[in-house]
Amino acid sequence: MLLTTIKINKPEDTNFILGQTHFIKTVEDIHEALVGAVPGIRFGLAFCEASGKCLVRWSGTDSAMIELAQKNAQAIGAGHSFIVFLGDGFYPLNVLNTLKMVPEVCRIYCATANPTEVLVAETDQGRGILGVVDGFSPKGIEGDDDINWRKGLLRQIGYKL
Repeated sequence: MLLTTIKINKPEDTNFILGQTHFIKTVEDIHEALVGAVPGIRFGLAFCEASGKCLVRWSGTDSAMIELAQKNAQAIGAGHSFIVFLGDGFYPLNVLNTLKMVPEVCRIYCATANPTEVLVAETDQGRGILGVVDGFSPKGIEGDDDINWRKGLLRQIGYKL
């Protein structure tokens, strides 16, 4: 078995969701779920088919996000994995529960804009995702000023009242 780290290649502030699914119908169902959840959403989706032709299947509403999804899915190359890149102004928070409810979706590995590395195991049969490194390690414990900043930010951007 060979262990590999695959860096997600994307613009710094671009959000994405990486997950595992189980059926070719995933591409259409995730597409429909995303456009139904957020009107006008811009995204690109790629899915690594694990049998048959073993192609990277894809869909989306934004050509740049589709291209990112295709390239990253091919680099990861793990059967039945999918990756969704969200266009500017769209966030995983707005679609994550919708994605989790798609019948084919088995698991979500991460939903982030952070620098991310995907830990991949490769055998003679193929590749599988072991997990992800999402962002960086903590540098300490938040203090009172940090708590006030966090609470203020959530209220400033409208996520808390």
